[in-house]
Amino acid sequence: MALTLSLSCARATLRDTPITSSKSPTPPVKSRPNAPEKTPTIRENIYTLPNLLTVSRIVACPVLGWFIVHDDFYLATGLLVYAGLTDLVDGYLARRFNMSSVLGTILDPAADKTLMTTLTVTLAMKDLIPVPLAVIILGRDVLLSLAAFYIRYTSLPPPKTFTRYWDFSIPSAEVRPTGISKVNTALQLFLMGTATVSPILPFSIATPLLALQWTVAGTTIWSGASYLFAKDGFRIVSSAAQDQSPPPPPSPRP
Repeated sequence: MALTLSLSCARATLRDTPITSSKSPTPPVKSRPNAPEKTPTIRENIYTLPNLLTVSRIVACPVLGWFIVHDDFYLATGLLVYAGLTDLVDGYLARRFNMSSVLGTILDPAADKTLMTTLTVTLAMKDLIPVPLAVIILGRDVLLSLAAFYIRYTSLPPPKTFTRYWDFSIPSAEVRPTGISKVNTALQLFLMGTATVSPILPFSIATPLLALQWTVAGTTIWSGASYLFAKDGFRIVSSAAQDQSPPPPPSPRP
């Protein structure tokens, strides 16, 4: 009977004792933080007909300067007409066939400045425009060019490398010419064209040419100041693209 009582007590003890596993508990799996998503690099098609016409205008500038220096004002006038026509055509094509690009907004004023610099230097060498006016025009363009290089660097999406800096298929800032700058560009081109054709005209235009020179000097200074102080002279394209938030996900159906 004592043996039976001992077995009963042993069974009761085993029944009341919790069973523990010999294996160690599995540690919780730590979730990895989501890696930050990389902002895709914006690229655009830069090989368009308007950009090609603009580049041809830039390439024609040294030839135009060579004609003026060698007193061949007839061929110089012909190239000047070509530059004016291509300036009108590339703008029309870009708007009509939706071939606008950020590079085009940079190339077009660059072509105008290259043409203006070529005419300013060569016409001043031939005493067809005064040297002080040439200094005002060139000084403004140099300051704006330095500002453009700085804006390109500061607005370029990271990483800021030398290769990406000169890769103009990666837009960073869009140039927006001010109203007075458009008037100034038109007056400057009109002055340079008038000075270029003046040697082949059968009459003298010295008096109206002098008045035009004073006018251009004033608009050049005014337009340069407008670029430095205007808030809408350029637009940061990369920041505008990054600020665009993706559309919200569709709500789950009940």
